[in-house]
Amino acid sequence: MSPPSDSPDLAGLRLLAHPLRLRLLSLLTAQAMSAAEAARELGESQANVSYHLRRLHGGGLLEVAEEVRVSGGRARRYRHDPASGPSALAAGPAATGVDHRAVVAALAAELQRRAARRRADDRGHITDAEVWVDPGEWHRIVEAVSGAADRLHAAARPPHTPGTVPTSTTLAMFTLDDSGARDGGESCGSGDGGHGGGSADAGERRGR
Repeated sequence: MSPPSDSPDLAGLRLLAHPLRLRLLSLLTAQAMSAAEAARELGESQANVSYHLRRLHGGGLLEVAEEVRVSGGRARRYRHDPASGPSALAAGPAATGVDHRAVVAALAAELQRRAARRRADDRGHITDAEVWVDPGEWHRIVEAVSGAADRLHAAARPPHTPGTVPTSTTLAMFTLDDSGARDGGESCGSGDGGHGGGSADAGERRGR
C-alpha cells in the first residue's frame, strides 16, 4: 500500500493517532534505525515507514542520530527520546476530543495486535478503573505511574538483545467529564477536558 501524502498539519497529539507511529516510537526508544532497518524489524514496507518517520521527525518526536552511507546514497538513522514528548505535543495545535479519541483508537489497535502475541505462561498485570478520587491523590498517582513509565523507557534495549524479553505496556490516564456518569454519554476524551489535570503527564509524557 502506498503511503499517504504528507500532511502539513500533522502535529501535536495527532502524531500519535496511528498504530505504526506508536510502534516506531517504541522501536526507536532503544536504538537508532534507518527506515530500511525499521521496516525489516516491523515487517512493513520501507516507503510506509519512511513516511511515518518523516512525520514523527517533523513533529519533534524523533531526532536524527546519525547519517550512514548506503548503496546509492546516504540514510538517516532516527532515535526517539521519550523526554521529547511533552514539548513536541505542546507545540502542535490544541488537542480536541476527536484527537484524543483517535489516539485511544490507535492505542487500542496496538493493544489488540500485541495481545495476540501474549505468552500463555505470563501472569502480567491488568488494571481498569473508572473511579472517583481526591484530586490531590489523583495527581500523586499520575506522577507515580509516570515515574514507572520513565523507568520502563530507560530499561528499553534493542530488539533481540540476549537476556531480554519483549514486553507490552499501554497507559492512558485522564479525568472525565462527570456528566457522562449521569447521562451515559461519552466520557472518554469528552471535549477539551478529556485530558485535564495530570492526564497530559501520564498519557502523553512519552510522546505516545
